[in-house]
Amino acid sequence: MDIARHLALIDELCFRPFPAEHGPEGEGERVPGGFVVVLASSQGLCTRDPAERAPTVGEYETHRDALREHLAGRWGETDPWNLQTVLLRTEREEIPEPWAGLCAHARMAHLWAVEGTGRWVALAVADRDPADEVRLLAVVTEIDPP
Repeated sequence: MDIARHLALIDELCFRPFPAEHGPEGEGERVPGGFVVVLASSQGLCTRDPAERAPTVGEYETHRDALREHLAGRWGETDPWNLQTVLLRTEREEIPEPWAGLCAHARMAHLWAVEGTGRWVALAVADRDPADEVRLLAVVTEIDPP
C-alpha cells in the first residue's frame, strides 16, 4: 500500500467538485456531496477460510493508522469515532450518505474537519461483513457527520 499515493488522492478529493448524483468513481463511489474511495481491497478473501480475515484486517488497520498519523499532523489529533452508535441510530432516524453506508461497513473511523474547505475526511477499515472483502476506505464529504 502506497501511503504517499493515498495522501495525494485524499488531498485531491478535498478540492475536487462534488457530484450531484450517485455513481461509480474509479475505485469508489460518488454520492451527492461526497466521495467514498477504496484505497485498498483484499482479493478473494470473502471466499476463503475466515481465519485468514483477522490478519488482513490487522494489516489494513495498520495502514489506516499510518495514514491517520500523517493526517493528524496536518489537521490535528482526533478521537476514534465509534460507528456502531451511528449504525444503531439508523434504526430510528435518517442518517445521510455517506455516513449511513460507512457505518454499515466499518466499525470505527478517524474523522477530521478540513479547515478552510468545508469538508470532512474519514478513514475506516470496512470489515463488518464477513461475506465481503476487507477494504480501506477514505470518505471526503461536505455532509456533516451525524
